[in-house]
Amino acid sequence: MPSALDSWTFKPALVKSVFSDVTSMHVSRSAAWAAAAVTGTVLTEIIVGARTAAAVEGRKKLVPQDLIAAIDQNVELEVGAKWYDFSPTFRGLTGVLRDADGVVVTTRRRRGVRRPSAVAGAHRFEAGVKRLLRSQGVTAAPAMVRELDGIASVFLTDLARDAAMVVREGGIQRFGTVSVGEPGDAAPPSSLPPSSLPASSRLDSSSRRTIHSDDVLDATTIQLMGGDLRQRALTAARAVAQNPSAG
Repeated sequence: MPSALDSWTFKPALVKSVFSDVTSMHVSRSAAWAAAAVTGTVLTEIIVGARTAAAVEGRKKLVPQDLIAAIDQNVELEVGAKWYDFSPTFRGLTGVLRDADGVVVTTRRRRGVRRPSAVAGAHRFEAGVKRLLRSQGVTAAPAMVRELDGIASVFLTDLARDAAMVVREGGIQRFGTVSVGEPGDAAPPSSLPPSSLPASSRLDSSSRRTIHSDDVLDATTIQLMGGDLRQRALTAARAVAQNPSAG
């Protein structure tokens, strides 16, 4: 798990620039630290999984196939999925997508006319990705670095979007009980741990224009399925957000 120092792998200024792509809300410094820690934890987990796959073949240099192997071994690592439509590695591996009329949606249609900012700005993460690779004692082929860039950018963008949604909606209570079931079925209990639910003392969303670290924690529970990875990401985010330097 990354330490508070490791969270600087993705600098607060970079994190805030990603948030500014999706929301005009102010992002507190502690929220930027928390988002950096979550993203760093997720990328580290992916790299560890890919490193294990590479070790089986006696390699220390990671290649895109190691990323595929890591995801195959641990479904928790399947994050930043919007990147897959732009990735040569995942081309042909995501199955056939059809629209409501049964017509196959081509890769061009999936991508849309304009690349999302998360994809266009993926190169911003290269330095941080390389630092994480060094911390795990491995290097990566340029194509693999590009994959990790893209996943980091899309994941952080989605995290920022969900954090802004949490502020607008006043919490995630309503998302915790959403499920697919038959009409008349009793609603299942929330799958979110009590510690992740918004504090009752939060300001009403209509009077708030700032994203705080608690909002990032809530967004993390939306982005990451329940499991070890989510718990480690939340723990890392809390640790750096409580650091007095986070401000």
